[in-house]
Amino acid sequence: MRVDAFAIRLRRRAKMEAADLGVRLCQASARSVFSCYLLVAAPVMLLALASFELAYWAPMLVLWWTKPWLDRTVLFVLARAAFGQKTTTRDLWAGQRDVWWRQLITTLTLRRLSPWRSLTQPVYQLEGLSWWKLRKRSAQIRLGYRNTGLLITSAFSIAEMMLCFALMSLVLWFIPGDARLDLTWMFTEDDSSHRMSVAYYAAYAVVVAFLEPFYVAAGFALYLNRRVELEAWDVEQELRRAFAH
Repeated sequence: MRVDAFAIRLRRRAKMEAADLGVRLCQASARSVFSCYLLVAAPVMLLALASFELAYWAPMLVLWWTKPWLDRTVLFVLARAAFGQKTTTRDLWAGQRDVWWRQLITTLTLRRLSPWRSLTQPVYQLEGLSWWKLRKRSAQIRLGYRNTGLLITSAFSIAEMMLCFALMSLVLWFIPGDARLDLTWMFTEDDSSHRMSVAYYAAYAVVVAFLEPFYVAAGFALYLNRRVELEAWDVEQELRRAFAH
């Protein structure tokens, strides 16, 4: 890896400062990130909402379970953005084998339950290590960063919940002033409760579509910060740039 090719200035940062760098990276490359991400996420979310006909809880389960698989697209774009490369849907399609189908089973099973998956996902997706080296490498990356990775996951989970409630609360703003709000749907199993459940799942899909790329970006930047600590990338970057002149 050519460290001097990074478009971002590498240095040892405080852990939360590193996470903030990831959010800024996602903002800077938002067009590439969201165009590629929504290309994949939109069909999955529509299928998830359609699964309501099978069971009222199915949409939430599908959306929650497929997040790590959807995150792979975001990470692909962010990894290229870190080197100053823009990503188009054509680039994504060309790399679909590695991005979408490689390690599919473990992505949707073991790694789905990882509380620090945004931190360790770059190990599995970007480093290209053999299977028996991945576990040791992942443990090395987590060392000293486990709590921060867990904190990021918890913070974004809370943000998801709050944004869902905020979207649902818009109903209150559009109710006519002389109308009464009937909340009995929350405790019954009639058509109105089912409609509100679909509305909540739709709100959750919108929130995931907006927030998930920033979660992946925060973990990716945290991973880069850990690599700087382990391998002195910041020193190598400065030396390469100095001697390049």
